[in-house]
Amino acid sequence: MSRSVKAAAVQIAPDLTSREKTMARVLDAIDEAAGNGADLIVFPETFVPFYPYFSFVLPPCQQGKPHLHLYEQAVTVPSDDTRRVAERCAHHGVVVVLGVNERDHGSLYNAQLIFDANGTLLLKRRKITPTYHERMVWGQGDGAGLKVVETRVGRVGALACWEHYNPLARYALMTQHEEIHVAQFPGSLVGPVFGEQIEVSMRHHALESGCFVVNATGWLTDEQIDSVTPDPVLQKALRDGCMTCIITPEGRHVVPPLTEGEGILYGDLDLGLVTKRKRMMDSVGHYARPELLSLNHNTDLTPARHTTGTGAQFQPIPLED
Repeated sequence: MSRSVKAAAVQIAPDLTSREKTMARVLDAIDEAAGNGADLIVFPETFVPFYPYFSFVLPPCQQGKPHLHLYEQAVTVPSDDTRRVAERCAHHGVVVVLGVNERDHGSLYNAQLIFDANGTLLLKRRKITPTYHERMVWGQGDGAGLKVVETRVGRVGALACWEHYNPLARYALMTQHEEIHVAQFPGSLVGPVFGEQIEVSMRHHALESGCFVVNATGWLTDEQIDSVTPDPVLQKALRDGCMTCIITPEGRHVVPPLTEGEGILYGDLDLGLVTKRKRMMDSVGHYARPELLSLNHNTDLTPARHTTGTGAQFQPIPLED
């Protein structure tokens, strides 16, 4: 039997000065998308408070001030910010996937939050390996976040940006039979080639996994680009690269993608197409050869502890002999 889900992929600009102002944009977008009948609403990568665009164009010696600002404006989980999103989800009965910069004491992480339609935070996962310049900003995630969750709209999995170039990370979600894959990218980065690469990756994952893909990328205004760097040469690296799109299990766009400007992309997902695609090729079922090829997914891998032991038995590690 077919089930229909209306998805909304949000491509808007964050506020580069304030978490509170970006959160206001998030809540307004949820209201707007829900008012237009959306069941699933997806925001860009680390949208709250903003993606660290500065790290792509500024040398390390100039990143101290904007990096500290990101610390000050980052999200803790749980917090009043996550509570407000949860309440809005429950009010409208919508599923929301939100990208945030998560602060955990002295470290920042690229985190993806999946809220169910009753407001429950079903999943907080961290990007397993920050990409290139991002390693100056975020810590590494863990294997426990590679999880598909059951939501009101179906089985949802999520990856961020170039995690889609890690075939084993994608396969870990595929083995859990995701029906809707959520992807998040920064947008306004690298140039037109970035958008082209995103489209290839999204269409390929949809075909290989046999699921729908809903991808949201961010957007920067000219004024925001000027605020990151006044150098016109470096500003070229903060333009284009947007590919907000909704893809069917057959690798087709549900609606034309959004590649510039702000807006919300809507598409109707007929989940019956998942079975239609997998009838031909189920890469984790009748088309798989697990006796030849298999994946070892350590789901218990969590951030390493800095101390061990309990109670009176605990002994600190000596600093010297």
